Amino acid sequence: MAILRSKEIWEMEIEDIQEKLDELKSELAKNISKSAAAGINENPGKIRELKRTIARVITIISQKQKEK
Repeated sequence: MAILRSKEIWEMEIEDIQEKLDELKSELAKNISKSAAAGINENPGKIRELKRTIARVITIISQKQKEK
């Protein structure tokens, strides 16, 4: 999954954002478990970027809900 930017997230509906959030969380869990099992991650920056994107998505969801 591609990393989402703030502008892209703001243009989406809340339901679509929730779906992307679920996808991001499952991808993060998969990467963490793969890293733990193998000991060496082929892309260590991916986990960090996924965490940041998840935080960005959660922040935008809360801001959108406050606007309503």
